[in-house]
Amino acid sequence: MLDALAHTLRSIPGRPAVLGTTRTGAVRTRATCGELADLADRYAVALHARGVERGATVGVAVRPGPRALAVMLAAHRLGVRVAVLDPGAGPDVLRARLALARPDLVLADAAAQAVAGWARPLARRVRLALPDLGELGGPVATVGRRLPGSAPALEAGARTRSLSGGGRGAGLASGALGLPRPVDEDGDAVIVFTSGTTSLPRAVVHTRSSLAAGMATVTDLVRPEPGRPVLGGTFFVLVPSLASGAPVALPARSPRVLARQMRRLSPQATYLTPPHLRAALAENARFTGRVWTGSAPASAGLLTRVKEAGADEAWGVYALTELFPAAAVEQADKAAFASDGDLVGAPLPGVEAKTGPAGQLLLSGPAVRDRYLGEAADPWVDTGDRARLENGRIVLEGRCKDMVLRRAENIYPGLYEPALHVAGVELALLVGVPAGDGDERLVAVVQPRRGADRARVRAALAAPLERMGGARPDALLFADIPLSGRSLKPDRAATAALAAVRLTAERAGGRGR
Repeated sequence: MLDALAHTLRSIPGRPAVLGTTRTGAVRTRATCGELADLADRYAVALHARGVERGATVGVAVRPGPRALAVMLAAHRLGVRVAVLDPGAGPDVLRARLALARPDLVLADAAAQAVAGWARPLARRVRLALPDLGELGGPVATVGRRLPGSAPALEAGARTRSLSGGGRGAGLASGALGLPRPVDEDGDAVIVFTSGTTSLPRAVVHTRSSLAAGMATVTDLVRPEPGRPVLGGTFFVLVPSLASGAPVALPARSPRVLARQMRRLSPQATYLTPPHLRAALAENARFTGRVWTGSAPASAGLLTRVKEAGADEAWGVYALTELFPAAAVEQADKAAFASDGDLVGAPLPGVEAKTGPAGQLLLSGPAVRDRYLGEAADPWVDTGDRARLENGRIVLEGRCKDMVLRRAENIYPGLYEPALHVAGVELALLVGVPAGDGDERLVAVVQPRRGADRARVRAALAAPLERMGGARPDALLFADIPLSGRSLKPDRAATAALAAVRLTAERAGGRGR
């Protein structure tokens, strides 16, 4: 699929590829097809010149957009493995992940390096809490515009065509650039971190073939038409759409601007997470074409609201980091489902589904991840969800694994709970409390030691909470954590129920947190 994308970009160099928007919702071109292809070639040359070759690992902390996609295209050409680094994970988690992936080079934009001096207040406002990438032992290069304190640019001394200016993407002379030949065989393509702990992080490894299979499934599912815009910002939206000749518009961050953007754009297909859909609906957004949503549960009610707001079809997509996508269901089928559980649809072509002894859902297929980093290959993925197969369709019955879904982000408490055990804390858990329509609030429930000064404990927790970045809890509660079983382990379900009662009581009493 990435090879097909590179060919398409060169065949229509003057067409818009990646679109942005102004505050009024007006469409602007962030990169033409030719500019995107040129940038990918330049990055490939720059990486090759730095000695980054087939089998190497490159860490990438670059915001979604043309540059991030160009990095992926360059890495694919070279047969390089990309480790996706999330700036919002917090410095301790990021250090552990870097230690596991051991990248030969880290590529970061200026925002991801905003960690010290004048930039610290900016980083804190956007919930970036990073270690100084330059202190991690490996080389760091800046992708895009450099700011004071940024690492040297990836393209040392090379002139780069502006993504917003002038050129029609006539193409670059490969011989003049010293463009290396593309790698044409399977191998590791990307590392995506999921669960684990700070000391024992866990990461999914996808191969070039599993990525290609997943993107082919998306193409068959969405059926993007050439020339008509698609709205969405994920890698699995960008690549299949662009490879089909459809420009992709990155969704505006502001719900109000997003609603204006959709009105101006009239996209043929839209992919937004459930929280983004709810925010857009609150701004009276009008939908067109087919709408897809995933990354968090999407209720029949939410899909119905999307269709009532103009969409021809509204689809919920069941997907995992280990397998994207796995199943899909349209609003009409989901609304008509009257049994217990959450219908997520029939397995997509090539996906095999079965349930294990404890009722856990197991999936396999061409698009499944090859392995977890440092572990043996395994053709089956344990989703961590309890499910049943009913008339060939997957019906979820709850989650087996300990995970909190907040605003379409998977938050694994085990990553962050150890940091909450500061002086004066006996026990600490992070639990999810239902917040409506499948979303959850993340609550830190802390049990102080007997006789501890709660004001001092709260003060001691300030720094660890700050370092949690995008996983920072919505609320902090002091309470005795329920225990269960012969070993008297902390009972997460009971703790979540306790937190829900306490938050409801505090809201009723007007005391807030």
